[in-house]
Amino acid sequence: MCVAYPGKVIDIDGRMAKVDFAGSVVDVNVGVVDTRPGDYVLVHAGCAIESMSEPKAMEILEIFKDMGAL
Repeated sequence: MCVAYPGKVIDIDGRMAKVDFAGSVVDVNVGVVDTRPGDYVLVHAGCAIESMSEPKAMEILEIFKDMGAL
């Protein structure tokens, strides 16, 4: 099973970005998506696979939160 998780892009340096996942900042490859600081990206295995709107990212995060409550 594969899981991707949304995070907020903080800074970009070439193909790599600092992405904030609820306070944990991680280096992510953003070479295949069009993104800029402040955007949200969906990340799987250290690679951004999709840029998304903040409302969509918040919806996904809420789903993960609800799953943890099961």
